Amino acid sequence: MVPKLIGILALAVAPAFAQFAPYRAKPVPLVDFKNSSRIDGLLRGGNLYLSLADAIALALENNLDVELQRLGPGIADSDLLRAQGGGAIRGIALTVGLPPSGLGGPSSPLLNTGPQTVGTSGSVPTNLSNLGALTAGQSNLSINGGASFANGPAIPSFDPTVTAQLNWQHQSTPQSSSFVTGTSSLVAGMTTRNAAISEGFGPGTQVSLSFLNSSQTTNSVRATFSPYSSSSLGFNLTQPLLRGFGTNLNRRYIRIARIDRKVTDLVFRQQVIETVTAVIRLYYDLVALMEDVRVREQAVALAEKLSQDNQRQVEAGTLAPIELVRARAQIAASRQDLANSRGFAREQELVLKTVIARRGTADPAIRAAHVIPTDPIPAPGDAEVRPVQDLISEAFQNRPDLQAAALQITTAQISLEGSRNQLRPELDFVAVLQNNGLAGQINPLSTTALLAPPSADFLGGFGAALAQVLRRNFPTYGAGLQLTLPLRNRVAQADVARDELQYRQFQIRRQQLENQVRLEVEDALISIERSRAAYEAAVQTRTLQEQSLEAEQKRYGVGLSTTFLVIQYQNLVAQARSTEAAARGAYAKARAALDRAIGATLVAHDVSIDQAYQGRLAH
Repeated sequence: MVPKLIGILALAVAPAFAQFAPYRAKPVPLVDFKNSSRIDGLLRGGNLYLSLADAIALALENNLDVELQRLGPGIADSDLLRAQGGGAIRGIALTVGLPPSGLGGPSSPLLNTGPQTVGTSGSVPTNLSNLGALTAGQSNLSINGGASFANGPAIPSFDPTVTAQLNWQHQSTPQSSSFVTGTSSLVAGMTTRNAAISEGFGPGTQVSLSFLNSSQTTNSVRATFSPYSSSSLGFNLTQPLLRGFGTNLNRRYIRIARIDRKVTDLVFRQQVIETVTAVIRLYYDLVALMEDVRVREQAVALAEKLSQDNQRQVEAGTLAPIELVRARAQIAASRQDLANSRGFAREQELVLKTVIARRGTADPAIRAAHVIPTDPIPAPGDAEVRPVQDLISEAFQNRPDLQAAALQITTAQISLEGSRNQLRPELDFVAVLQNNGLAGQINPLSTTALLAPPSADFLGGFGAALAQVLRRNFPTYGAGLQLTLPLRNRVAQADVARDELQYRQFQIRRQQLENQVRLEVEDALISIERSRAAYEAAVQTRTLQEQSLEAEQKRYGVGLSTTFLVIQYQNLVAQARSTEAAARGAYAKARAALDRAIGATLVAHDVSIDQAYQGRLAH
């Protein structure tokens, strides 16, 4: 058996030492801060032409929140490797980055609408730098609330460990009595050459195989041999029977690490969903803001045309000069509103470019580029919305955060197994098997060796001692039980009580999350209904206001109206057109919010999670 163990040891250790693999750090790729090549193909003539699909693809290829989560699976893999070696896991991050909210479109509370009455000055934004709209946020998928479980019983090292010792020693010791050694100064020399291998296994078993050798010389006249060699080959086994017993228990960190690996995939999926949803919101808000710019430009053009008409009439003497003053005041107010609208659109461009580029606007070409959205905001369709219960069921099935919460409940249960096992007494079975050998030369100073010569089996060097070991001439056997019995065990009881309570908190937080998901789905449905109704009302309002303006302009042309009324209707038309654009954007964002709520964002926009992870999207 012993030669077989030595052969297995040699086969196991030789390849690792030949390649030095255990002593090399595993390669970790550097972070690449260059944008994907897709963005270069969309830059033309100083403009960045973006469809919604292009914006999503650029964000998934370049966004740093997504890039950050690409490292999560590698961290989880390192935890798994650590656990497979018998180490405690270090844990994973469950934080998801939320891109900036942006300015929110022309109907956002952040923005001031245009004047609605004659004589009012142009709208002036009071918050010129709204950092809340430009700052990214975070969302945490963890349900543990910062709790940590007790470590439980120690886990044996699953990685075999080889130790070796080579030592030489010369020692001179004065003797208080020469009776024992036959000399007043004992001089000894010793060389040790030891080796051992130890390893732990799933049931908690710990075994070690040691090979000990020493060569000694002495000037003691009482010693039979000098020099002489001693050798021993020993096998030791320790098997827990209560605390620390069981493969599931001792592999609990491996089980948790494998679950955490799945959780990192879900965190990455959630990050992709949040990023895609944010890009949809930012893109459609930019389209709405640009439409608002065009509306404001039309309002300026109408105000300038009215001023020109009034000037001709004043010069002809058919209109009071005060009407020309009013028309010019309206031009100034409309230009102020146009400047505000253009500024908001430029700010929204910056936010969008920061989300879809790795270094934001650090690239001069991207910083100077004007974003041209090529997709209009889709008008609300007649698609029938499914029953809310069906949507909630789909959300429970598809939402990554809910799936991650379920897996965290599972890891808490596994950790609780370790805490409960710690309550048990410590009872270990121990066994030892050892073969010993001794051989040397007769000590020429010894008087006893001359009177009683030793057996010829003991004469020789290291080879003779090793032969005794292999022949098992001098075996040692032993087995027994070791019991450690805490009389009160309050530490373990406290740990289990705390961990049980924390586990209950996990269950409560998961239920809270499920309640939140139901709320998000129902709120998204309400938002869709409201935004569709708002859009239909906005279309009708815009049509009626345009008809009213046209009628008032005709009345003004024949002298039956005033500049005051024409300007008022112009403002109403501008506001109605801006509201219609905002209503279309609100509906599109409500649809995106519903897709996010039910976990259908990636399917709705044909996003492959595998391609997103690789950072190279095919479309």
